Amino acid sequence: MVTRRQTRRALGAVLGAGLVLSMTGCDYWPPALQAQIEQLRSETQTLMMEKTQLQAQVNDLSKTKQDMQAQIDDLSRISREKTGMITSLQNQLDAVRAKAVKAAARPKAPAKTTAKPAAKQPVKKKTPTKR
Repeated sequence: MVTRRQTRRALGAVLGAGLVLSMTGCDYWPPALQAQIEQLRSETQTLMMEKTQLQAQVNDLSKTKQDMQAQIDDLSRISREKTGMITSLQNQLDAVRAKAVKAAARPKAPAKTTAKPAAKQPVKKKTPTKR
């Protein structure tokens, strides 16, 4: 008869063998499965290369965007400065025009002559001639 001790030993041996087999795993892969694995690996490598290229493009575009944004900011600043200059010049032009209109609207006063009258030439006296 089989004793309990023998049953436990047999059960322990089976569990031990199962544990050993589960740790080592199965090294046999069917050829179709191996082909699929290789195909997936190559696709993964291809996708990783594409991802790297796209990331490089994104980085380049981000840098270009920053450069363009800096140029836009500079141009906006210059535009504001030029707009201020134009406004100032227009105000100055309006002031000069207003002065010109006022000057043209004033009645012209007769010009005061500041010139001295012509100096009189001495009159020559006729001296009686002796005859």
